[in-house]
Amino acid sequence: MTDLPRRAVSRGARLAALPLGYAGRTALGLGKRVGGKNAELVASEIQQRTAEQVFKTLGELKGGAMKFGQAMSIFEVALPEELLAPYRATLTKLQDAAPPMPATTVRACMAEGLGEDWLSRFSEFDDIPAAAASIGQVHRARWHDGREVAVKIQYPGAGKALMGDLNQVSRMARMFASLAPGLDIKPLLAELKDRAAEELDYLTESQSQRQFAAAYEGDEDFVVPHVLAASPTVVVSEWLEGYSLAQVITDGTPEERNHFGTLYLRFLMSGPMRAGLLHADPHPGNYRVLPDGRLGVLDFGAVARLPEGPPAAMGQLLRIAMLGDGDAIVEGLRSEGFLKPGIDVDPSLLLDYLGPFAEPARHEYFHFNRGWMRDHFTRINDPRRPDFTIGFKINLPPSYMLIHRVWLGGIGVLSQMDATVPMRGELQRWLPSFVA
Repeated sequence: MTDLPRRAVSRGARLAALPLGYAGRTALGLGKRVGGKNAELVASEIQQRTAEQVFKTLGELKGGAMKFGQAMSIFEVALPEELLAPYRATLTKLQDAAPPMPATTVRACMAEGLGEDWLSRFSEFDDIPAAAASIGQVHRARWHDGREVAVKIQYPGAGKALMGDLNQVSRMARMFASLAPGLDIKPLLAELKDRAAEELDYLTESQSQRQFAAAYEGDEDFVVPHVLAASPTVVVSEWLEGYSLAQVITDGTPEERNHFGTLYLRFLMSGPMRAGLLHADPHPGNYRVLPDGRLGVLDFGAVARLPEGPPAAMGQLLRIAMLGDGDAIVEGLRSEGFLKPGIDVDPSLLLDYLGPFAEPARHEYFHFNRGWMRDHFTRINDPRRPDFTIGFKINLPPSYMLIHRVWLGGIGVLSQMDATVPMRGELQRWLPSFVA
């Protein structure tokens, strides 16, 4: 068996200890304020120390705790790099080191998912997984008609562990909200739980994959593998032969970086218009460079359902930010719920904070690179700058949670790829409200 959390009491104790640490730091901060230390500096210190403990604890756990840590990490622009680096390292280690299930467990899971005669549906089946993730693993096999297929199997007990963690984390909403006072954490947690439940249901995932596959059937740029069979814990789909987009990041030529960076951006942006869905896990490991130059797309467990296309406000706000109208962007963000009542922000500082989103839209072709991304986030993370506190004031409406994850994640991947992409044209093509 895998080492998915089985010691519920131990896990609960570690999660429950987080508020105690927060309370202690808050009391210490009060003492420092009484002693004359600047209140804003004390608050910043408490937030940073709380973030350090939160991310360390969540990163060391799997299931829902790790899922919540991933969701909270989208606010990392408001936190110092020295706090986040150990968290990222721990999270990456967990994702890359999930131990495989024994063959006997694999076959029992297949029988439960596809029936006792499951093996008759395959001409070959490899008991050794080709890949492993946080809640399941993938096996390579051959379907009865000769097609190579990928078989994704959910770890036994993954659902119970994940939802148990999220329920525990939900009880600590007040403490997590201290990381970003402008964030309305309770609806965000509710949305996260709903999305986690969907990710656990491979039938739901298979339906999303079928929807994408139909929308992109025969496309000159993309391949989405068709689903051949599915159950709540097993999904069988066509195998994609290729290598991870991560290899382009490490070894790609400038031409490859620009070509696949453009396709990556195009797929992320085109989903709502073409399929009524947004692929919401922009990790490069979910994308495959195929021998014919197309981009293959995998893992549809996390999607945002946008049957009417992207929110109209999304393109409108991006255009306002691009044009540099600070007062209008404050008004627009407040109307969409990004600024809670009573939260005041300086319009010019807000525009500076939104630079990573607005700047690329100003260019017909934009060159994403690590230096550009580092400059923006170093500036935002500098507590000496007046716009440092902006990140703590911004709320994330639940309906934008996955959209925001894709925007931040996509910008990060494109910057790692060092890719030059036709940004303005893709925005105009897939965000109609951007040009309205």
